[in-house]
Amino acid sequence: MTTPDPRPVVQIDIVSDVVCPWCIVGFRQLDIALQQLNILARLRWHPFELNPTMPPEGQNLREHIMEKYGSTPEQSQQAREQLTRIGQELGFTFNFDEDSKIVNTFAAHQLLDWAEAEGRQHPLKLALFESYFTRQQDVSDVEVLLNAVRTAGLDPDAARAALHSGAHVSPTREKQEFWTSRGISGVPSMVFGGKYLLTGAQGTDTYTQVLQRCLAEAA
Repeated sequence: MTTPDPRPVVQIDIVSDVVCPWCIVGFRQLDIALQQLNILARLRWHPFELNPTMPPEGQNLREHIMEKYGSTPEQSQQAREQLTRIGQELGFTFNFDEDSKIVNTFAAHQLLDWAEAEGRQHPLKLALFESYFTRQQDVSDVEVLLNAVRTAGLDPDAARAALHSGAHVSPTREKQEFWTSRGISGVPSMVFGGKYLLTGAQGTDTYTQVLQRCLAEAA
């Protein structure tokens, strides 16, 4: 008989896209705060598409950023260098080059919906971040997705069947609409204990403060 973990647990809902660099940055900052406070999180990842109309072939990442945000090539390069530096500080590797692409992520979100029922959503989410940002793989490609599924300790044949069945299309759309209808328009958006919303990668100190607040209220 195993002894239950005595550490307190905080529910954290994270609305996120797998091609959002600040989502993995924010999670890494949050994870440090959790470790420093020696508490556990009951994490749930929720779907958000930064580019829901992105075609299957995707788009060059630098071109996309310049079109969407009006940034110059110099600003784009500075942003990449900043992300790379922040990633290194947090133990995560961002790799960017001139061929980096932004892609459609709806299939990835369907698999994350499937993986939640399998109890392996969090490992799959982290595997997808690594596939896209570190390995520069196309996370709209089914074989890339299935490799991430394997990394997360899930059955790739079951994952392929889940995608082909279309069973997770409607649930994923419903979850997207749930969060956007509540005003979520940017990611990461984290909800702590069902009460406190933080949007953007807020830093370890800010996450520590809100976690301490949740603990104090629970006590």
